[in-house]
Amino acid sequence: MNITDGPFTGLKIIEPKLFKDDRGYFYESFQQKRYTDNGFPLFVQDNISRSHQHVIRGLHYQLPYAQGKLVYVTRGSVWDVVVDIRLSSKTFGKWFSIVLSDENKLQMFIPPGFAHGFCVLSEEADFFYKCTEYYSPQSEQGVAWDDSTLNINWPSQSPILSPKDLVFSPLHEIPHDKLFT
Repeated sequence: MNITDGPFTGLKIIEPKLFKDDRGYFYESFQQKRYTDNGFPLFVQDNISRSHQHVIRGLHYQLPYAQGKLVYVTRGSVWDVVVDIRLSSKTFGKWFSIVLSDENKLQMFIPPGFAHGFCVLSEEADFFYKCTEYYSPQSEQGVAWDDSTLNINWPSQSPILSPKDLVFSPLHEIPHDKLFT
């Protein structure tokens, strides 16, 4: 696998080694030893979501019980975005996006300290998360997907959102004790 640094400290882009022939392809999507040998933490929970085109999920994070996430798409494609919400970071409030798809097989490791979301580009997408901490409903937090100060250029003009994603506050309105230090 090929691992490159993303634009923010701790953010990693992973390209698995792909074996292709006339039958199709094979790749190892995860092997704990390979990931820990490369400095990744242990993962304790797997999640899968299936979403339709134009669905936006996010921008989510947990605090306390912060999660690191290894994310990738097994069917379809998404425009994946992270926002640095670490108050002490020189990139606080900046965002980064990447297309993750079943065609490019890219993975992204998102360490704690980031809000995360994605927009489905294909008709449907299956999105896979490996998490470093268990899901904790009482720790769930979020940043408004349409925060005008972040100015995220979402690729959908008619997004479909959950009721909870519609009520998150803009980043500048979130109390500092609800963000990462």
